[in-house]
Amino acid sequence: MVNKIREQQQNVNDTCSDCGSFVDIGTVIDEHDTELTLVFNGENAKNDAQNIANKATERFEHVIIHMTDLENSIKLTMTFSVTVEKMLFQLENRC
Repeated sequence: MVNKIREQQQNVNDTCSDCGSFVDIGTVIDEHDTELTLVFNGENAKNDAQNIANKATERFEHVIIHMTDLENSIKLTMTFSVTVEKMLFQLENRC
């Protein structure tokens, strides 16, 4: 994912010296980037993952939640309907 962002940033054309950068949002945000995966560790991993999952389902009606028990952690995968929902969730919850 990071490589794709870096690749897309090469398409950014900063032509405004007075008001900051102008960017075509489509060069930075992929419309199909709707999946957010978080891994929780420690003795509270399951509760922490469930709390984040609850926040997502309270905020966004159609988010799909999938939790996987790993050896020493919990993997939480949330699939949002659209990219902007994922981005808003990340901004609101600092994920």
